[in-house]
Amino acid sequence: MSFPINKTSQRKTPITPSARATEKESILKKEITLFGKAFSSKYKEGFYTEMGVLLQSGIHLKDALKLLASSEKKQSNKDLFNELLDKVVLGSSLSDAMRSRKEFTDHEFYSIRIGEETGTLAKVMQELGVFYARKNEQRRHVTSALTYPIIILMTAFLVVAFMLRYVVPMFQDIFKQNGVKLPPITRFIIALSEVMREQFWWIAFITSLLIGGIYLIKKKRWFKRGKDQFLARFPVLGKFIRTVHLSQFAQAVSLLVSAKVPMVSSIQMVKKMVNFIPLQEALEDVENSLLKGRSLSDSLQGHAIFDDKMISLVKVAEETNQTEFIFERLNEQYDQQVQQRSKLLSTVLEPFIIVFIGIVVGVILIAMYLPMFELSNVLG
Repeated sequence: MSFPINKTSQRKTPITPSARATEKESILKKEITLFGKAFSSKYKEGFYTEMGVLLQSGIHLKDALKLLASSEKKQSNKDLFNELLDKVVLGSSLSDAMRSRKEFTDHEFYSIRIGEETGTLAKVMQELGVFYARKNEQRRHVTSALTYPIIILMTAFLVVAFMLRYVVPMFQDIFKQNGVKLPPITRFIIALSEVMREQFWWIAFITSLLIGGIYLIKKKRWFKRGKDQFLARFPVLGKFIRTVHLSQFAQAVSLLVSAKVPMVSSIQMVKKMVNFIPLQEALEDVENSLLKGRSLSDSLQGHAIFDDKMISLVKVAEETNQTEFIFERLNEQYDQQVQQRSKLLSTVLEPFIIVFIGIVVGVILIAMYLPMFELSNVLG
């Protein structure tokens, strides 16, 4: 079947100078986010904290959103607040307005909805602000614990690459001109240097491909599973990362339970929120176990990621009906462990990395200076 073609629709609408100016202006005003999300955990901390304070002081929800939108400098966040405000003005609840935006998780949506239904929206907002404040604090601990070792390793890599590409060839020419017999370790270092010089651009190209490939597949579940399982088994670092996610898990459950969310629903929402595959898979088994009628403490058993302390305290919580209080205490304990282990991690990793760098650089220097004794005999 053929349809008649409307020739008038095919005509190109002429672009006026004013339209071009408007288009250029919109492009110039378009915000570019180079690193991270536009509405990240850092902005959520401020959003929920300020909303909780404004609602607690008696300001209406519409006025609170209007105040935040007018004071926001980041254009993407300003547009987000204005969109939420418009939907609330048209009669939508805040939770429904948030659900249509990908910036908000199911955990936030259900927490806000329960706050609206129970008349505790201000309290829920403040608790969400505390949740993201602690999450950001834990992220800062992780960053501070790993930044210095990573910088040292990168510097060491550059130093070793420089020595192999420029320093070792100078010694190699001296040894070749004088016909010095080289020991095995020197021949090995010279061979590495030749590979570095001859295949430098190939090495750089392959390294760039690997980095680009990792960036492209980093959100694939199979890659995240392998990475998280490797990190979980890594000495010292694995225990630290597990403690960080257990703290977030305990805090999220405490918040949801305080909002009267059933335990099965709480586990379902926390499972979507957690960004650590071993914990996600463990929570999936816990959810299935709860659906079969088992208690939470029994469901947590058999999973190595949950320690005996958590299982024992959860069992006490079930017997005394103090689930919210126990999970809040667990969150505080894990948060303290995160702070302590972040300092311990940097303290432990620093000497190990320095020793490793010293060994690598020392091997190169020894390999270059060993033939000097033979050279002195030849010249003597």
